[in-house]
Amino acid sequence: MRSDLLDILACPVCKGPLDLRADEIAPEGAADAGEVLTGALTCATCNEVYPIAGGIPNLLPPELRDTEIAAGR
Repeated sequence: MRSDLLDILACPVCKGPLDLRADEIAPEGAADAGEVLTGALTCATCNEVYPIAGGIPNLLPPELRDTEIAAGR
């Protein structure tokens, strides 16, 4: 996930701003250098947390995300 996407992303639950926590960033020289590979987006308003895995943020609302996890997707 490119960090500049924070300018256009909002919490799908309350439309609040999201804060980025980067756990792993692609190294220099990689095709996706500087992009967040793992981490989380946290809503500054409602405190909902959206995981980032494989460079892709999962912005499904919590009830849908839980359904996807239970279905093994």
